[in-house]
Amino acid sequence: MKLYLVHCGFYDPDIGDGLYEAHTNLFVAATDFDHARHQAKKLPSFKAKKMHVDGIQEVQAVDGYRLVLAEDNTLDGATNLVTNRHRDLAPKQPTSP
Repeated sequence: MKLYLVHCGFYDPDIGDGLYEAHTNLFVAATDFDHARHQAKKLPSFKAKKMHVDGIQEVQAVDGYRLVLAEDNTLDGATNLVTNRHRDLAPKQPTSP
Protein backbone atom coordinates (compact mmCIF):
# COMPACT_ATOMS: atom_id res chain seq x y z
CA MET A 1 0.00 0.00 0.00
CA LYS A 2 1.05 3.57 -0.67
CA LEU A 3 0.05 6.89 0.90
CA TYR A 4 -2.07 9.23 -1.21
CA LEU A 5 -3.19 12.80 -0.60
CA VAL A 6 -6.58 13.30 -2.23
CA HIS A 7 -7.42 16.98 -2.83
CA CYS A 8 -11.20 17.35 -2.67
CA GLY A 9 -13.55 20.19 -3.47
CA PHE A 10 -17.05 20.81 -2.17
CA TYR A 11 -19.68 23.51 -1.88
CA ASP A 12 -20.76 24.17 1.70
CA PRO A 13 -24.02 26.10 2.12
CA ASP A 14 -22.75 27.33 5.52
CA ILE A 15 -19.83 29.13 3.81
CA GLY A 16 -20.82 32.00 1.53
CA ASP A 17 -24.23 30.43 0.83
CA GLY A 18 -22.44 27.61 -0.99
CA LEU A 19 -21.34 29.91 -3.80
CA TYR A 20 -17.60 29.31 -3.38
CA GLU A 21 -15.82 26.01 -3.67
CA ALA A 22 -14.04 24.96 -0.48
CA HIS A 23 -11.22 22.40 -0.41
CA THR A 24 -9.73 19.86 1.92
CA ASN A 25 -7.06 17.17 1.72
CA LEU A 26 -7.78 13.58 2.70
CA PHE A 27 -5.14 10.91 3.24
CA VAL A 28 -5.80 7.33 2.16
CA ALA A 29 -3.80 4.15 1.83
CA ALA A 30 -4.24 2.52 -1.57
CA THR A 31 -2.52 0.43 -4.21
CA ASP A 32 -2.74 2.99 -7.04
CA PHE A 33 -4.39 6.28 -8.08
CA ASP A 34 -7.72 4.68 -9.06
CA HIS A 35 -7.86 2.79 -5.76
CA ALA A 36 -7.06 6.02 -3.87
CA ARG A 37 -10.00 7.79 -5.55
CA HIS A 38 -12.26 4.87 -4.63
CA GLN A 39 -11.01 4.84 -1.01
CA ALA A 40 -11.60 8.59 -0.63
CA LYS A 41 -15.14 8.32 -1.98
CA LYS A 42 -15.96 5.78 0.76
CA LEU A 43 -15.05 8.18 3.60
CA PRO A 44 -18.00 9.53 5.64
CA SER A 45 -16.76 13.14 5.37
CA PHE A 46 -16.50 12.81 1.57
CA LYS A 47 -20.08 11.59 1.35
CA ALA A 48 -21.48 14.06 3.92
CA LYS A 49 -20.09 17.12 2.09
CA LYS A 50 -20.84 15.71 -1.39
CA MET A 51 -17.20 16.18 -2.31
CA HIS A 52 -15.52 15.60 -5.63
CA VAL A 53 -11.87 14.74 -6.31
CA ASP A 54 -9.83 17.59 -7.80
CA GLY A 55 -6.45 15.84 -7.73
CA ILE A 56 -4.43 13.05 -6.18
CA GLN A 57 -0.78 12.88 -5.17
CA GLU A 58 1.17 9.78 -4.18
CA VAL A 59 3.42 10.65 -1.23
CA GLN A 60 6.65 8.67 -1.66
CA ALA A 61 9.12 10.67 0.42
CA VAL A 62 9.25 13.83 2.55
CA ASP A 63 12.42 15.81 3.34
CA GLY A 64 14.62 12.91 2.31
CA TYR A 65 12.63 10.33 4.31
CA ARG A 66 10.95 7.56 2.33
CA LEU A 67 7.49 6.62 3.59
CA VAL A 68 6.79 2.97 4.28
CA LEU A 69 3.29 1.94 5.29
CA ALA A 70 3.03 -1.04 7.62
CA GLU A 71 -0.32 -2.65 8.34
CA ASP A 72 -1.31 -2.68 12.02
CA ASN A 73 -4.29 -4.94 12.68
CA THR A 74 -4.77 -3.48 16.17
CA LEU A 75 -5.96 -0.23 14.53
CA ASP A 76 -8.95 -2.06 13.01
CA GLY A 77 -8.77 0.10 9.88
CA ALA A 78 -8.78 3.41 11.78
CA THR A 79 -7.00 6.57 10.66
CA ASN A 80 -5.13 8.44 13.40
CA LEU A 81 -3.99 12.01 12.91
CA VAL A 82 -2.13 14.00 15.57
CA THR A 83 -3.12 17.66 15.42
CA ASN A 84 -1.32 20.65 16.89
CA ARG A 85 -3.62 23.67 17.03
CA HIS A 86 -0.90 26.29 16.98
CA ARG A 87 -2.90 29.39 16.06
CA ASP A 88 -4.94 31.41 18.51
CA LEU A 89 -7.80 31.47 15.98
CA ALA A 90 -8.11 27.67 15.78
CA PRO A 91 -11.07 26.17 17.62
CA LYS A 92 -10.08 24.90 21.04
CA GLN A 93 -10.50 21.25 21.93
CA PRO A 94 -12.81 20.66 24.87
CA THR A 95 -10.86 19.76 27.99
CA SER A 96 -11.63 16.60 29.91
CA PRO A 97 -12.92 17.04 33.49
